[in-house]
Amino acid sequence: MVEEIRQGDKVILSSEDGFSVAMIFNNLCGKNFSGDTYRDYIKYVAYPSMGLKPGIVSYYRDGTLRKSCTIPKL
Repeated sequence: MVEEIRQGDKVILSSEDGFSVAMIFNNLCGKNFSGDTYRDYIKYVAYPSMGLKPGIVSYYRDGTLRKSCTIPKL
């Protein structure tokens, strides 16, 4: 099973471990963090380290879209 996080047509993260991609996607959507911790994660991890931009990110499993969320502009 291949899991991916995509923004537009670009694959941001891909794994077959069955855990890490889903967890990181939840981080990006604010399900694991809130408030200042979420803002800092987006500002200091998602933007510079992952190359993400404000807008829609999507979670795919075996090429099928499972979930989407929007990363805010900070």
